[in-house]
Amino acid sequence: LIMSPAMWKWTCLVSHLLLSTTVSPLGRQQPPHPKRSFVTFTGDQAEGNFNHLVVDERTGQIYLGAVNRIYKLSGDLKVLVTHQTGPDEDNPKCYPPRIVQTCNEPLTPTNNINKMLLIDYKENRLIACGSLYQGICKLLRLDDLFKLGEPFHKKEHYLSGVNDSGSVFGVIVSYSNMDDKLFIATAVDGKPEYFPTISSRKLTKNSEADGMFAYVFHDEFVASMIKIPSDTFTIIPDFDIYYIYGFSSGNFVYFLTLQPEMISPPGSTTKEQVYTSKLVRLCKEDTAFNSYVEVPIGCEKNGVEYRLLQAAYLSKAGAILAKSLGVGPEDDILFTVFSKGQKRKMKSLDESALCIFVLKKINDRIKDRLQSCYRGEGTLDLAWLKVKDIPCSSALLTIDDNFCGLDMNAPLGVSSMVRGLPIFTEDRDRMTSVIAYVYKNHSLAFVGTKSGKLKK
Repeated sequence: LIMSPAMWKWTCLVSHLLLSTTVSPLGRQQPPHPKRSFVTFTGDQAEGNFNHLVVDERTGQIYLGAVNRIYKLSGDLKVLVTHQTGPDEDNPKCYPPRIVQTCNEPLTPTNNINKMLLIDYKENRLIACGSLYQGICKLLRLDDLFKLGEPFHKKEHYLSGVNDSGSVFGVIVSYSNMDDKLFIATAVDGKPEYFPTISSRKLTKNSEADGMFAYVFHDEFVASMIKIPSDTFTIIPDFDIYYIYGFSSGNFVYFLTLQPEMISPPGSTTKEQVYTSKLVRLCKEDTAFNSYVEVPIGCEKNGVEYRLLQAAYLSKAGAILAKSLGVGPEDDILFTVFSKGQKRKMKSLDESALCIFVLKKINDRIKDRLQSCYRGEGTLDLAWLKVKDIPCSSALLTIDDNFCGLDMNAPLGVSSMVRGLPIFTEDRDRMTSVIAYVYKNHSLAFVGTKSGKLKK
């Protein structure tokens, strides 16, 4: 993680504020530091919650996505610009939205919940996606939040009908000599016929271009997307894939997910619904999405299973952690937070664990699975696509670290779980967020908890 001087200032401030008490070498607790004041920002209380926050790594300026508002703040949390995004007349049953064609459903004033906030550094614009009109996005100029574009006239422009602020995750893949790509992953809320759960879109230089947010590739048979089959919902009526985190590394884009599955407990003849945390991987250049692979991830300590993913963050190993893990200091490390068990997505237990994964080891597991499948061993093993019993097809080819799939043996699931290394557990105040970076060869992690505590 490369940090600008402004970001570093904020990180040091947080670190400093966390040290409210110290312990002497003899174990005696020292008097607390004098009470320090915090810089705060309070939005319009009538508008409800803040949803997303991004920091411009070049300037340290802050963009805050809220209900009906986008704020631009200075590094000391002073409001520089405000952009209003709602409310407006809408109905979630209108598809296409009433801004495209007349809707017979009753329209009511509806809040616009910010669902995704991304900085497009290459074009100096903010991508702000909301819940109104089946989930359309605005492109705002970073300087003054002037609206550069708001595509809404094609069905690809509607990302998701879910009104949850945590329902969409985007990853920008940038190129020096061509238009960038935006990988979008979203819950579909029972509407798989309308919305793909993962897709790659065009990020055109012109914010008002006709091709903005169009699929990178789309013909009669193949497109840059994955759709959940409708008949999956006959097995699990409330099925959806919830995207917790996303990032790019090397030749791949990754998403960390939480999704329901039906399993048969040992000794039982009936199936029960549980939630499984999975990492999804796609090649950046795979326009047909033949490279889709997902692998279950989880954590265990002292016989306790932590399987419900809460948060994640990608960082480098750093020299000290790298040595203990047997990897290089520049290797990618995933810091993850899981809560105990795997049955309660909406009411997670307070017991939680901070675990780390070496990304290379996950990729090695995926490569092993690809190699075995292309030897004709096993099945595709993707329960949510109802293809669990479709056998792998044999093909004579070399599968290296960057293999991106063929129009066979795809999409593919890995059956055996990759276990993370538990480094900290919390039994009462559930951990809910994490960020990490390397400082003087040390790996540091900041963890947020359910009660609003910050742990370093």
